[in-house]
Order: sequence, then C-alpha cells, then structure tokens
Amino acid sequence: MKTAIYPGSFDPITNGHLDIIKRACYLFDKVIVCVAENPNKKYYFSASERALMVKESTKNLKSIEVITSKDLIVNEAKKHQACAIIRGLRAVSDFEFEFQLAAGNEFLDPEVEMVFLMTSPGMGFISSSNIKEFYSHGVDISKLVPQIVLDIFKSKKA
Repeated sequence: MKTAIYPGSFDPITNGHLDIIKRACYLFDKVIVCVAENPNKKYYFSASERALMVKESTKNLKSIEVITSKDLIVNEAKKHQACAIIRGLRAVSDFEFEFQLAAGNEFLDPEVEMVFLMTSPGMGFISSSNIKEFYSHGVDISKLVPQIVLDIFKSKKA
C-alpha cells in the first residue's frame, strides 16, 4: 500500500488544497493530510479548527486520514510509513521555496520522495492568505473554499 503525506498550515483549507488532495488520492492508496502546528507561525484558526475544516472537507474521499503535528514532516512520514511527501505548486515563484524544502527533506530522509503537483488551471491565485484578505474586505469567497470554512469564518465574526 502506497501512502503519501500532504503537509500544510491549511489556515484555512482552500479549494486549491482540495484539488491537490483529490489528485493525490488517484496516485496513492492512502493520503494523510498533516495540519502543521508550527510554534513560530501565527495562525488565524486554531489547530483544532484547521483539522476540523480539513476533516469535514475531505469526508467524502476514500483513504484520507487527517492528523495534526508539531514534528518535522519527514518524521511524520516515517511514523506513518509514507513513501512520499506531496506539495502543491501554484507558480514558478513557489518553486524556489519548495526546492529548498525538498533538499532539506532529502537530507533528513533520502527514502521519502517529494512529489509536486501543479495546481489546476484557474486555481493558481488561491492561497490561504488571499482567502483571509478577501474575506476581511467582504469579498464572497464561497467559490474558493469549502462550506465549512465559510461557516467557521462566520462563527468567528459572531
């Protein structure tokens, strides 16, 4: 059984993230979505809110597991016997960061492959940062995020 792990902040999960997850499901028998908990990063949503949004957004997909972690992703990959780490690329500007990350991960564990999936056409501009910015200015983000994200945004405003 081929398992891959897809790490990210998912602050919040977007339809771009879901596109990558769905496509990863075609390539691997199991996809573990790892919601990162980096103490050096400031999140809009708590780790439990982010994990809930991911779980709710992926509940209809087979072979998905959602975890949270403060550990290095290569350690999570080893722990879950994942053969690959999935990363999404939106634009050439993402490549340099992802290339450095891949090199670091290869140094830490050369047995775990980095698999890069390009975003689908029309989704390259979607980022969690853009979603939060758009929402804060009253932009309708309903076509860019799952319903659970809208619900949790609205509950924070209440």
